[in-house]
Amino acid sequence: MQDFIAAAEAAAEAAGAVIRPLFRSALLVEAKGDASPVTEADKAAERTIRALLAERFPDHGVIGEEYGAERADADYVWVIDPIDGTRAFVTGRPLFGSLIGLMHKGRPILGMIDQPATHERWLGVEGQPLRFSSPMGGTPRIRACASLSEAELSCTSPDMFTADQAPRHARLRKAVRRVTWGGDCYAYGLIALGLVDVIAEGDLKPWDWVALQPVLEAAGGSLTDWQGAPLRLDGPGEVIALGDKALLPAVVAALA
Repeated sequence: MQDFIAAAEAAAEAAGAVIRPLFRSALLVEAKGDASPVTEADKAAERTIRALLAERFPDHGVIGEEYGAERADADYVWVIDPIDGTRAFVTGRPLFGSLIGLMHKGRPILGMIDQPATHERWLGVEGQPLRFSSPMGGTPRIRACASLSEAELSCTSPDMFTADQAPRHARLRKAVRRVTWGGDCYAYGLIALGLVDVIAEGDLKPWDWVALQPVLEAAGGSLTDWQGAPLRLDGPGEVIALGDKALLPAVVAALA
């Protein structure tokens, strides 16, 4: 596991060296098929991460947002999103991050959220407490939340929900104390710091959530689908992230 941790940290450092000079600079933004922005920073950072992982673990698989899957049937598969929150990145907001996850036989065992602009990093490893570093402070632990009516809910965008999902998510929003929008992977890091209680999102891809699961679990939280079941690579991308796992029945009921 120590070799995997060292590789994830080295990959994050290498990707950050690519991303930081381009943050808040004039970038050529292309349109992808799903209409989300992608920059040369996304592509170059993913190429950098892939090259480092291939050199260290040539028999491992890789699934990435920009360049797809290689050896996805390997026992060990890295799942990466070089810039999760590209819209935040291209508009100069430091609410994006690089996601680096590792699965063993389909189970996420290591996950990292790295924010290269603010130099914050969350590292979750199966069976170990969460590691967090930041020049701005913060304590890596979830907080207790007695009821949904006291919960802070976060979500990246109201536009991610289908016609079926939208009224269900609206019921959840009415049940909580307060709702904040935006944040992408950074908001999941805030759950791990005890600053957010619930995130419910509707269309996450594997590269969006695999790295997040070990981070949340290492902090004492959880990541499930909208029925409270484990997430699957071929699932619909409906995700519930919790700090206090006791909230799960109430959140599932609201989203039913």
